[in-house]
Amino acid sequence: MKSLTPDTIAAPFGHYSHGISAGPIAVTSGQLALRPDGSIPEGVEAQADYCFDALRAILAEDGLNFSDVLKVSAYVTRREDMKGYMAARDRACADLKVKPASTLMIVSGFTRPEFLVEIEAIALRSPSS
Repeated sequence: MKSLTPDTIAAPFGHYSHGISAGPIAVTSGQLALRPDGSIPEGVEAQADYCFDALRAILAEDGLNFSDVLKVSAYVTRREDMKGYMAARDRACADLKVKPASTLMIVSGFTRPEFLVEIEAIALRSPSS
């Protein structure tokens, strides 16, 4: 196994990795929209776009890309944020021949009230990767 913690995104909040590569599988921790400078994008759609960018950075550290993603799981804090999240997810998946499986849940909150969405992914290295 190897840790996937790119320096292009904010460091993890604690003693964990942003992602783990284990042979053909890569699993990410849930990503929140915290920029390296400590700022947080406004609105769920902008936050989700940032989370997807962070997921891409984590996967790239293992030589993977978003087309290798098997499943995306996302969590939003408000029912009205589902539409914004889904717009960002649809953009992230627009060019993919095979869309990943997807789960979306409404949760009561995150570590800071400014965070509106958290997204994680599971990817599988194809034999040609």
